[in-house]
Amino acid sequence: MNYLKIALGSVAGLAFAATASAQTIGIGSTKGGAVAQITATISKVVSESDAGLQMRSQTMGGTQQYIPVVNAGELDFAISNISQYYMAVSGTGLSAPNKYDNLRLVTNMMKFSVGYVVPVNSGFKSVSDLKGKRLATGFKAAPLFQNIHAGGLATVGLTYNDVEQVPAVGLVQHWRMFMEGKLDGVIAAAGSGFIKQMNATIDGGVKFIPFPNTPEALAAMRTQFPKTFWSVVQPRKGLTAVREPVTLITYDYMFWTHKGLSDEIVYKVTKVMHTQAEKLKAGGPLWRTYTADSNMAKQHGVPYHPAAEKYYKEVGLWPGNS
Repeated sequence: MNYLKIALGSVAGLAFAATASAQTIGIGSTKGGAVAQITATISKVVSESDAGLQMRSQTMGGTQQYIPVVNAGELDFAISNISQYYMAVSGTGLSAPNKYDNLRLVTNMMKFSVGYVVPVNSGFKSVSDLKGKRLATGFKAAPLFQNIHAGGLATVGLTYNDVEQVPAVGLVQHWRMFMEGKLDGVIAAAGSGFIKQMNATIDGGVKFIPFPNTPEALAAMRTQFPKTFWSVVQPRKGLTAVREPVTLITYDYMFWTHKGLSDEIVYKVTKVMHTQAEKLKAGGPLWRTYTADSNMAKQHGVPYHPAAEKYYKEVGLWPGNS
């Protein structure tokens, strides 16, 4: 029995020592929503891998709050859509006049497609039908959605001056206002759980209305929401409100760091993102479009961290690899 106790004690001691010796790294996150879900999955998979790292989420108010913290090297990693990231590194849009050019990409992750959701019984068939209707404005807690609304209206030659502006602070608030009949349309992502609530709450259900699938409309959208593209989303199980093929605005979601983080850490984390793709995808439906292939190193006209680039070249995922 004593030998057994000693053996068990030794195993426990080794496990504790292994955990204690693992280097702790941080990733910026938010209190809830997609960002919190994605960062939780990344943290779990990295921490459970053999990389010798323990990743911990650090909750902040939003992407615009943790961008400068990562840029300053005070936080190791973060995630965001490519549009907000591009604004940060180029010093434009939401980040103007500040240019956060210490940021570096690690991995291109999943895609999100968003658009205007309206009641089926509204009779709305296109974005043009939103003229004179009630739409949310402000979005202090989620400023990018002000841009998405403005860009969406611009695709048909409208501005916020052409709609009835209803103040809203955040995404969830404007979704709830819609369900309460205080808004005539909202911006939401295809597959969002809240759309299911909208569909169940609003008489007759809800539907997406299409953006005009033209280069001119896309150029107008990109003035507010850069690095995006059109996708024709097909109806399928789980995509509530996609009642027929519909053109939505699509963007990539990125995992990034700063140029000062050590090559060793970035290389290890990049490897985990590649080799543990199935575990990441098990993190939920948000990871549905994530693939362990060349999409991880997709080029957006902004630099990757050298260690991430090195890894992708070694495994043949970097553009130009044979």
